[in-house]
Amino acid sequence: MIMVLDVGNSNIKTGIFEGETLIHSWRMSTDRVKSSDEYGILVCSFFRHLGLKTEDVEGIMISSVIPSINYTLEHMCRIYFDLTPIFVGPGIKTGINILYDNPKELGADRIVNAVAAYELYGGEVPLITIDFGTATTFGAVSAKGEFLGGLICPGIKISAETLTESTAKLPRIELVKPKTVINKNTVGCMQAGIIYGYVGQVDYIIRKMKAELGGTAKVIATGGLSGLIAAETSVIDEVNALLTLQGLYHLYKKNVA
Repeated sequence: MIMVLDVGNSNIKTGIFEGETLIHSWRMSTDRVKSSDEYGILVCSFFRHLGLKTEDVEGIMISSVIPSINYTLEHMCRIYFDLTPIFVGPGIKTGINILYDNPKELGADRIVNAVAAYELYGGEVPLITIDFGTATTFGAVSAKGEFLGGLICPGIKISAETLTESTAKLPRIELVKPKTVINKNTVGCMQAGIIYGYVGQVDYIIRKMKAELGGTAKVIATGGLSGLIAAETSVIDEVNALLTLQGLYHLYKKNVA
């Protein structure tokens, strides 16, 4: 078995692969002050709940956007799995050409999504990835397997939280689609503004990206709110909630073969 961890600003998504099949996945809250023992006990509890054995894990691949947590997770892997994990970063084999001004600046999650997109969907037309996370990231991959760059935007939740925190009377809201664009109450107005405003942003950005890519591209979305946005726009061709975990698996295979 191969274990992969996608460490984001809000959650750590974990996947267990048996061969090329993702057999289990779960989320944990990202906690910068949690110890390696606390993470180890938590991960092992998931293993017991799922009927898995830690000794069956042959390798571990980690993508992290929080450098301060990397040593904690590496120590956890050494103590509880007797394995040294591979981190996505400079020097790893990706199978794609990263055309970025300074590749060391490129977030690990964006590399993983680009690799996953090209492995799963690439070769015929350019690809655009959208990851609806704490930040929403857009990435462009050429048909030849070149990462061309992209955009980084405030995430949907950040936008909603900023609206609430920066105003005196606007409440916290649940991010669900209202029935109409025109609403007659504050919560509905906020939901419409955030959801439909974000849909409009995605539509415009994808249109501009496609124009720069020659007019045609396949668009793949991932992240917690990808389904909500994809349901309201025709520019997203595919929603793959497991894209990043699949990318980590492919990166692991490229770096241990």
